[in-house]
Amino acid sequence: MACSKICSGDLPELINEVIQYFRYDYKTLHSCILVNRLWCHLAIPLLWEDPFSNPTKNYYFIEIYLCFLNEDGKAKFNEYGINNLLLSNKLFNYPSFIKYLDTNKICNSIKYWVDTLMDKYDDNLKNLVYRSLFEVFIENEGSLHSFEAVLSIGNSCNYFSNNMDLILQNPNLINNIRGLTFRGFGTLSQNIIPFLKLLYSNCNSISSIIINFPKYIFMIDNYPLIEKCLTQIIISQHNLKKISFGSFVKLYNPFLSLKNSNCSNTLNTIIFYLINFKNIINILQEVFDHLNVLESIHLIYCEYLNSDSIQQIIKVTKPFKLKTLIMSEIIHIESLLLLLQKFGDCLENFGFGNIDEIIDEYNEPKRQLFEFITKYCKKIRYFESGLPDDNNTYLFIKNNQHNINYLTIEADFHDHYAVYNVSSTVLRNLGQVLPSKLEYLCLTLIFTTNDLEIFLKNSQNTFIKKLLIKQIIVDEDENIDISFYIKKYIMKKERVKYLAILKADFNDKELFFLKDEVNEFKLHNIVVKKYNELHIDTYSYVNNYLQY
Repeated sequence: MACSKICSGDLPELINEVIQYFRYDYKTLHSCILVNRLWCHLAIPLLWEDPFSNPTKNYYFIEIYLCFLNEDGKAKFNEYGINNLLLSNKLFNYPSFIKYLDTNKICNSIKYWVDTLMDKYDDNLKNLVYRSLFEVFIENEGSLHSFEAVLSIGNSCNYFSNNMDLILQNPNLINNIRGLTFRGFGTLSQNIIPFLKLLYSNCNSISSIIINFPKYIFMIDNYPLIEKCLTQIIISQHNLKKISFGSFVKLYNPFLSLKNSNCSNTLNTIIFYLINFKNIINILQEVFDHLNVLESIHLIYCEYLNSDSIQQIIKVTKPFKLKTLIMSEIIHIESLLLLLQKFGDCLENFGFGNIDEIIDEYNEPKRQLFEFITKYCKKIRYFESGLPDDNNTYLFIKNNQHNINYLTIEADFHDHYAVYNVSSTVLRNLGQVLPSKLEYLCLTLIFTTNDLEIFLKNSQNTFIKKLLIKQIIVDEDENIDISFYIKKYIMKKERVKYLAILKADFNDKELFFLKDEVNEFKLHNIVVKKYNELHIDTYSYVNNYLQY
């Protein structure tokens, strides 16, 4: 295929396909723009489609965007003494390339950029920059593919609410979005209702919707109307393929709306996150049976997953797969075993989280579950566990060595004595059962030098792309320095690509901020990152890392 394109003179098309492959590799894309004019014209749009997510943390792009303001817009910055930054020399129409906007990332980027210019906090300037950026995107005919809105008040991102009028008056910016995300934190105001109405009136080709709202109804103004708008957004879609419900107060009506003819023939993935199934138990089977192309469902920390709700899922006649089961409680072990018996061969993501591991009443149900998943689940790629308290955990990991790629073991901080003992057991056993290659390993434990060295020796044949270590510090006087062993067994043997180490105490200390140490790791081709930048929770993994 590639050869025929070259012979037929389609070399630019072929080069474009190659450069598209480097879409999120910013370093390579920057190199591409230096090759020649063609490569530059192909790479620049990719570099500017989502600059607010650029991991380099260089916010100079905001100044470049502001260059596109008209003279009246630029004049508003004069009182802040930054008019000299607004140059007018532009090689490309950069704002027109914008494809992905996240209001939270915009706020954070503006904060960091303004803080480098001003000696003191200035909320008015930040709001001006926020509004100016949207004006620039609209004026230069930007058209988004994905929009993520933090819909809340009482936090730094209420700029969205203050400047919503720009989008309402210029809907072309969002008319063609394919991905839509709502995140509600704190109290959710009803002033977002005009925006929600705009969405179901104008945006009808959304393929992915993610909704994560406050958990309690008293935190949402005029909830019935907001719920009605969300239901209308779902019903109005013609090509909805994935929907994620998170922390919903009352899911009944939005979930029931999936029965409409549009969704029933397009929707293939449903994610439930922190959902109380008590509210939808009577309609579970009814809705699922109307979804003709449903392929997978994902259950993450859901409540009231009892025998009745599980039976509703098991009775569904459509041939979908349960791909994710992450539990925060074990209500009815017999029903869970039936669930695993039916869906175990297709389950890919499994975990307990922190189910009060030290409480005896959970020990026997957990043991039974591990025996079952070891027997029925052979395709686990993502495994999340609180502290493993028996050998079944290690046997499970060993049996899934050829598939498991993401592994998280996080201790509960509440019982330090129990965490200390089980941390030691984990470090002495885990290294022996790890696969030869892992995409991601996250350990939150109490480390002793002896136990850590045993783990590092036992796992020396494992290459880990992203290694995260969160060291629980119980007593500041017994603060153990693990850096010597990390350098000896990890750094010098170049066994990881990205590394984050956080000491979890009253003054969280990160390896990332020790510049000499960071440079030392860099000499061994290891990139040290902030812990939160590397950390992946189950919800983010299922929503962002899986292909649907």
